[in-house]
Amino acid sequence: MIQQSSSNSSKTPSLLALGDSYTIGEGIERIDNWPYLLYKKLADTHHAISLPKIIAKTGWTVQNLHHACKKEQLTKKYDFVSLLIGVNNQYQGKSSAEYRIEFRALLTYAIQLSAKGAQNLWVLSIPDWSTSPFAKGQNKDKIANEIAEFNNIKKEETEKKGVLFINITEISRRTPNNIYFAQDGLHFSRAMHQLWVDEIILQKFTHHKLIR
Repeated sequence: MIQQSSSNSSKTPSLLALGDSYTIGEGIERIDNWPYLLYKKLADTHHAISLPKIIAKTGWTVQNLHHACKKEQLTKKYDFVSLLIGVNNQYQGKSSAEYRIEFRALLTYAIQLSAKGAQNLWVLSIPDWSTSPFAKGQNKDKIANEIAEFNNIKKEETEKKGVLFINITEISRRTPNNIYFAQDGLHFSRAMHQLWVDEIILQKFTHHKLIR
């Protein structure tokens, strides 16, 4: 059973970031991934959160992440929880029906990890890698359509639970001179992660008590 952490109103809010390569920032420095950039952005505006705890790994599917979270045996709740997962379900050719079932279960678990339940959890849409240099020569329309299908499921399940859904897919399609991609040509650069942070700030924190 997850227990409420013993805390008071003066403690620095905590963040748990759950995901895959798009959360850890595969191909870039750890300090350039979006959870760290969010931490830094809030600190720079004098609305600090603690250094984020990240449970994420390149290649993880929804089921992989869920199993890893349970293995971690988390013993406290977090002030904020984020969830960005699903691209590997698409990449590995897993079914959308399977994705719905597994994502629903993971979302329910993530809500339990949040100190305020659905209120302080946010879900990020799956970025579209069809515009990446890595996708050259592949069926980009198929990739984009599959990601859209998975995102529609994610949005439906997220909103059913009263959780904030933040769409970063359109942002991920910005590709001028490939500045938004890491050297591997597949994962995203610090510049893209910063754009995601800007959207998270706008959607989640602008009207939150952390931001006056």
